[in-house]
Amino acid sequence: MNKFKYYAPTEVIFGKDVENEVGKELLKSEATKVLIHYGSERAVKSGLLDRVLDSMEENEIEYVMLGGVVPNPRLAKVREGIKICKDENVDFVLAVGGGSVLDSAKAIAYGAVYNGDVWDFYEGKEIIKGALPHGNIITLAATGSETSSSSVITNEETGDKVGVNTDYGRPEFTLMNPELTYTLPPYQTACGIVDIMMHTFERYFSPGGLNDMTDEIAEAVIRNTKKYGSIAMETPEDYDARSELFWSGSISHVNLTGLGRTGDWASHRLEHELSGMFDVAHGAGLSAIWGAWARYTYKEAPERFIRMGEKAWELDLVNLQEKEAVEIMIDTVLKYFKGLGMPINTTELLGRQLSEEEILKLADNASKAGSRTLGNFKVLNREDMINIFRMSV
Repeated sequence: MNKFKYYAPTEVIFGKDVENEVGKELLKSEATKVLIHYGSERAVKSGLLDRVLDSMEENEIEYVMLGGVVPNPRLAKVREGIKICKDENVDFVLAVGGGSVLDSAKAIAYGAVYNGDVWDFYEGKEIIKGALPHGNIITLAATGSETSSSSVITNEETGDKVGVNTDYGRPEFTLMNPELTYTLPPYQTACGIVDIMMHTFERYFSPGGLNDMTDEIAEAVIRNTKKYGSIAMETPEDYDARSELFWSGSISHVNLTGLGRTGDWASHRLEHELSGMFDVAHGAGLSAIWGAWARYTYKEAPERFIRMGEKAWELDLVNLQEKEAVEIMIDTVLKYFKGLGMPINTTELLGRQLSEEEILKLADNASKAGSRTLGNFKVLNREDMINIFRMSV
């Protein structure tokens, strides 16, 4: 097990109707004027925002509102939120929605205390040195952004989709009511299931020696997500299944599944190029690229795939040749994704094959024209990225 530091300060309030406690939580955070940041009108039509506003008013907390966050959250919306915070003297950012809303809210919190352009942080020109306090009411089991340090933003002018990680990105609190996920379209639920699994895979398929405790946690998250993901897809209002998915999503990205390992993250960064270029759902993009990545890299440590297959996917691989065992494991994962209605290659993702020109552009963007490598399980150069995108069609 490698040396590591673990920090997870977010207070988790989990259960039915916990969104009604938001006013009290904001008082504990000494908030006086709050930016309520949300996505679609679904939050309004469902009555969720009304309940939030009632709680704010009961506790005499001022607020301003900014909606309109879309999947692959946009830089322009972040800049709009930053201006509101500065003009209105906002001292707390409350996200109400899924991972895209939370990522956007985090970026607003960074930019609200910075004199330059918030994109400086995502381009790596500046280091985040502070943020407005922020918390959330999460409505989707997927990204784990409710407790994690990460935020991913898309610059719609350039097509770049970039993430940053900082402890300033960790929310003060998250309110998690599984009932808020009941009305999600099946496609969004499926994307979330893939995202949870991929956050776990990115940490599991990485360099490192003996790491049994962390591996056992990761394997349990995969087993749990597989089981209850299927139930949630079939019975959307099954409270137990939604609860298990919700908590798995948080566990998968608060880094308990990766302590003592470096993490890989190549699949995520390759997917960022796909969703940046084609504006596809993040979970669907991950589902489409992972099989090609796995087949291209497995020889670095096939035993990791075999262990995952046996312990998390409950496959009998004992008497098989190494290559066959790995292929069965990869095929099993892809069959599960397919059963959720997810694409398992980029042709299914886009409804057509990537052109060679698009493949080269995707690889150029991911590698910064050959100046950057990706991954740690297998370090990928530009040529490797081209090969994986070609294999993904």
